[in-house]
Amino acid sequence: MVTGGVVSSIGKGITAASIGRILRSYGVDVTAIKIDPYLNWDSGTLNPYQHGEVFVTEDGMETDLDLGHYERFLDVNLSGECNITTGKVYSSVINKERKGNYLGACVQIIPHITDEIKAMVRKTADKTQAEVVLVEVGGTVGDIESQPFLEALRQLRNEEGHDNVMFVHVTYVPYLRAAGEFKTKPTQHSTKELRGTGITPDMIICRSELPIDNHLKEKIAHFCDVDKNAVINAPDVHSIYEIPLILNSENVGEYIIDRIKIEARKPDLYEWSRIVESLKIDESRITVGIIGKYVELEDAYISIRESLKHAAAELGVKVDIEWIRAEDSVNREKLDHFDALLIPGGFGERGISGKLDAVRYSIEKEIPIFGICLGMQCMVVEFARMHGFEGANSTEFDENAKHPVIDIMLEQKKIKNMGGTMRLGSYPCKVEGGTIAHDAYKEDVVSERHRHRFEFNNDYRDILVEKGLTISGTSPDNFLVEIVEIKDHPWFLGCQFHPEFKSRPNKAHPIFKSFMKAAIVKKRSN
Repeated sequence: MVTGGVVSSIGKGITAASIGRILRSYGVDVTAIKIDPYLNWDSGTLNPYQHGEVFVTEDGMETDLDLGHYERFLDVNLSGECNITTGKVYSSVINKERKGNYLGACVQIIPHITDEIKAMVRKTADKTQAEVVLVEVGGTVGDIESQPFLEALRQLRNEEGHDNVMFVHVTYVPYLRAAGEFKTKPTQHSTKELRGTGITPDMIICRSELPIDNHLKEKIAHFCDVDKNAVINAPDVHSIYEIPLILNSENVGEYIIDRIKIEARKPDLYEWSRIVESLKIDESRITVGIIGKYVELEDAYISIRESLKHAAAELGVKVDIEWIRAEDSVNREKLDHFDALLIPGGFGERGISGKLDAVRYSIEKEIPIFGICLGMQCMVVEFARMHGFEGANSTEFDENAKHPVIDIMLEQKKIKNMGGTMRLGSYPCKVEGGTIAHDAYKEDVVSERHRHRFEFNNDYRDILVEKGLTISGTSPDNFLVEIVEIKDHPWFLGCQFHPEFKSRPNKAHPIFKSFMKAAIVKKRSN
């Protein structure tokens, strides 16, 4: 169980994922659960500025971005059940109460809500048959929203036994420059708050801007009543992928293996260390411009950012990402220095003009461009406008568009609720030979994750193909357009799905690799 204290956003998710990566190096089968204390049923309707990216699982659940970290670090596909929210817990309990499952009992936080939380954790453990289940509790210890979850996990330790449940508390140790020293008091108070819930941490991981020394670790161990070897420092590093190596150097894996008493082989993080080294490449640089709506918060596009890094590292280059506000009319002179452009997904009309400008600029200047979901739709709209279809648009932005080249699916028109009602999760895609997509995948059929309502309008399919648009990927029945390209362009590809959700640091996504190869060619041609 991983809890957090002092402040939010100190890296509980990365810490939990790193622990999972270390345990995987011991040959231990690991799965992960993220608990989000908000009342939303899932992350689908949350504004990216509030909660960052919405990560989509194979089975179509819109989840917290930490599940993306888990999948990338553990190299596994998690189910939507691995994201537990207050909304899901309360909804389940209320449904049971309405059915009469509680036999007339007064339904309360304890035991009914806490029992439901424990049941959800155990269900995931049983379904995955994993040896270790990582459970990260979102928020900060002391938040009123997380109290039922902490109580449930406290009960779980009693029920499962001391040797089967371990608590890791992640805190922040600030450095006061005026005083010239680190301060441990916030960690002491945070640990005291956790102990007030009945939970004694077995390990404390101290996040800090700079490394802390053994004296501070001993002080924290003494005041927080944990073993000296269980006080671990995780200072800021160049790359999040270094964290497993940092924690492993402090014998975190060995301590956990001994604490929960499981059989394991000797750890092997050699391949992971090679990945970390490849991500540090700095000699050859590629610059990619991302034209998006939420560029002030990079976490809104975290999977895209990481996917670009994975592909660049695998090709032996470093990618520099520059964020361009889509609301602004695109400054063409500013775009000149980019080796490639990327338009990510999104919803709503805001920023569309800037994205369409970028598509036109890419076509005219022959700059590699990659469109994802809404990005692909912008490619289709601008291509249509450039080929005689004045007024071409998506009905998402103009219900009365003269040429609705992008339109909502018929079955989607009947839907009233917003949450969880899109085309979500993994769908097969048939890839046409002789295309950029097929050259990248080297497969005839692939599976990718979706999150959208609007689709390519087949009424315009034949005429746009005649104008030079290439349909390089479709659903197996050839009905839905999944990938588009254009002829006589160095690299122009848009996909309706989100390939960024399947990229891994040890296995870059083929489309991202192909995109980065095109950027390298563009860089060399300059």
